Amino acid sequence: MQDFNRRTALISAAVTLGGLALAGRAAIAGQAAKTSSLFDASKNPNPERIAPYKPRFGRSKPLVAIVGLNEGTIISDFCIPFGVMARSDVADVVSVSVTSGPVKMQPLTFQLQTTVDEFDKNHPEGADYIFVPAVENDSDAGLLRWIKAQAGKGCTVISICYGAMAVANTGLFDGHRATSHYSNEEMRVRRFPNVKWQKNIRYVADGKVVSSAGVSASMPTSIALVEAIAGPAKAAQVARDVGIDGWSSKHDSDAFQSDPGNADMPARDAKPDVKLGIPVKTGDDEIALALTAESYSRTGNTMAYAVAASRAPLRLAHGLVLLPDLVAGGPTKVDRTLAPLEAHEATRALDIALADITKTYGPKAARHVALFMEYPGPT
Repeated sequence: MQDFNRRTALISAAVTLGGLALAGRAAIAGQAAKTSSLFDASKNPNPERIAPYKPRFGRSKPLVAIVGLNEGTIISDFCIPFGVMARSDVADVVSVSVTSGPVKMQPLTFQLQTTVDEFDKNHPEGADYIFVPAVENDSDAGLLRWIKAQAGKGCTVISICYGAMAVANTGLFDGHRATSHYSNEEMRVRRFPNVKWQKNIRYVADGKVVSSAGVSASMPTSIALVEAIAGPAKAAQVARDVGIDGWSSKHDSDAFQSDPGNADMPARDAKPDVKLGIPVKTGDDEIALALTAESYSRTGNTMAYAVAASRAPLRLAHGLVLLPDLVAGGPTKVDRTLAPLEAHEATRALDIALADITKTYGPKAARHVALFMEYPGPT
């Protein structure tokens, strides 16, 4: 929770009006058959490419691990790469926690498939790729040790958003180009002067290290890995499946900064005054759930809870296991319950959430969320 609040505070101080026009429900409904042009590679040729996959150890598919810190991991940073890679079926994908037990992905909680120790026993030769999302403690010794060990076995390390701080702490970025969320531009240069930090780019691929910018950048970065493994046709298919047109690395982070219009947003230490229920069930889409839960919780007005028929663990569409917070009809009540999640074109969950946030909590709250996610909304 500390990192969630700290990163929100940094971003709240950096977000901009940006000229964003957030669509209402009617506009989104009219775009049901369309995909967002936010990542349209036909309009923005891609200057960055992850090196093509070269099979190792006789594997029929590459082994991809997404690692989470039990004490706190950012939900979209984790669930988007997991969801994209798992649904692509081009890799064997494993969710890994640093230690045993649940992993808190603010605001929800998950039980991952294995721990780093168990992963090492089952795969002593290491992963081919690991994703490192933003975590509560980017200096966690167990996490850093595992990242370095995997890199030493020849894997490619991919950071998502503030996950770059953890990778930078290992020294793996030293001498390489890398990027991260726009809100830490000054801090990352000060903390890690040996890294060739880039700005105004969605993701950077420099040999065995890849890094991405803000939350929305995790989608094209993951699609870029699908392309590296299985080629552009497969990548385009997966992109359409999740609701985007392309995966260009071109991006203008500066457009999302410095917003005096958000000065009246809730204070950084304010407690959310609305308990929001997200109805969940077996088979729900990981990406749609993550984008929905994070969007509402980032408003500063609400805290989202997973509400299910029971407290039994739920297996989501591509293998993540969610631990529900509340039981529908139980003694703990929420102030408001959302409609069931839509699984088709998972990225549209963000459009739907922003439209409802605009209607329910006001355009300023929706703009605050969209700018934090570096997401200009549907076009």
